[in-house]
Amino acid sequence: MKLVFMGTPDIAATALGALLDAGHNVVGVFTREDKPVGRKQILTAPPVKQLAAARGIPVFQPKTLRDGAAEKTLRELDPEMIVVVAYGRILPPEILSLPKYGCLNLHVSLLPKYRGSAPIQWAVLNGDRETGVTIMQMDEGVDTGDIITVAPVEIGPEETSADVFEKVAAVGAKTLVETIEQVAKGTATRTKQDPAGATLAPPLTKEMAHFDFDADAQALHNRIRGLYPWPVAQFTCAGVPIKVNRARAVEGKGAPGEVLSLKPLTVACGSGALELLELVPRGKRPMTGQEWAAGRRLKKGDRILPEE
Repeated sequence: MKLVFMGTPDIAATALGALLDAGHNVVGVFTREDKPVGRKQILTAPPVKQLAAARGIPVFQPKTLRDGAAEKTLRELDPEMIVVVAYGRILPPEILSLPKYGCLNLHVSLLPKYRGSAPIQWAVLNGDRETGVTIMQMDEGVDTGDIITVAPVEIGPEETSADVFEKVAAVGAKTLVETIEQVAKGTATRTKQDPAGATLAPPLTKEMAHFDFDADAQALHNRIRGLYPWPVAQFTCAGVPIKVNRARAVEGKGAPGEVLSLKPLTVACGSGALELLELVPRGKRPMTGQEWAAGRRLKKGDRILPEE
């Protein structure tokens, strides 16, 4: 099928690669602008642009889809379908109605649950044991279109958002290719979403990262998993923020912040306890909780407090 692809991050690049490997004719790629990355703020092309350039596909990076220029470009490209995966812009009605087969979107949740920009992270934050992908026919709403295909994906109890993204990217790419084949053959079915089952997955914020040990250990474990790799959950010890890459909820009793064990570093919470497995003190390398505790000369019975 003659396609235009719209997407930006790694998960979109995985989907684009699958479409190309399946033999689809991608005549153009729309993606977000290049952005400064890292401490040196080096201007870097998004993953989708990098893949498209390597495959010799024309790349377009409009700042808006609403000034008429993008519509003009799309009419010249004349795709049979537009495929959207984590593009980051809302498509106006004139673009939605342009292709013969309309616009398909790969959304990484089991719609109507978790509409919005951070569905995987919220599924992990909430302790869900399952997420998935939905291929839908796009309409003018945000993630409200008719459902064509769904594919569930299990969330392991120790998996982070980054782990789940990897699994969902692979399942999503395969499901997308299969769904486009069904649309081309005329065998695809469409089901209206039930608005009563809709929940939202708003963007994550840096303010969500901070936690205190007086919360429930399992809830903190889910927060740590859900906020990795960004913005990364953190607690404060003696005025210094400590990021937590990995932790595990375990049984344990003590005052919130009390060190129950050093091997591994286990800290009491409001309910239960947390094993702090990998920490990143400000300006330092990742280290085990045991290494960090040794550097702080912590002993069993000490308390980790925000201020000394």
